[in-house]
Amino acid sequence: MLDGIESARVDQWLWSVRMTKTRSDAAAACRGGHVKVNGKAAKPATPVKVGDRVEAYLHDRERVLEVRTLIVKRVGATVAGDCFVDHSPPPPEREELGSNFERDRGAGRPTKRDRRQLDRLRGRG
Repeated sequence: MLDGIESARVDQWLWSVRMTKTRSDAAAACRGGHVKVNGKAAKPATPVKVGDRVEAYLHDRERVLEVRTLIVKRVGATVAGDCFVDHSPPPPEREELGSNFERDRGAGRPTKRDRRQLDRLRGRG
């Protein structure tokens, strides 16, 4: 947490509060149009201030964050959690793969047909 700064880059802030693993991932999300600040598309250098609303589509999930504290260095998870208020919708329910695709134990290697069915369930084909 820095005293005396009035704004921070949105890519740097997203990385600092642990929304992305790297700052370049945050910048790529901004360039790809997945980040908005106060309803407007954000470039990586878009400034954020305390009270701004940052909407980001990250890791197949919509995140809506209100900036509570400005930081520009990556901090621990507990400290990072105090830097924003999360207004995100709940994550979607995960589907269980095991219930739809079952094989007998010891049945051997999956056949080509089995692999294709499993790929379809996983959304790869």
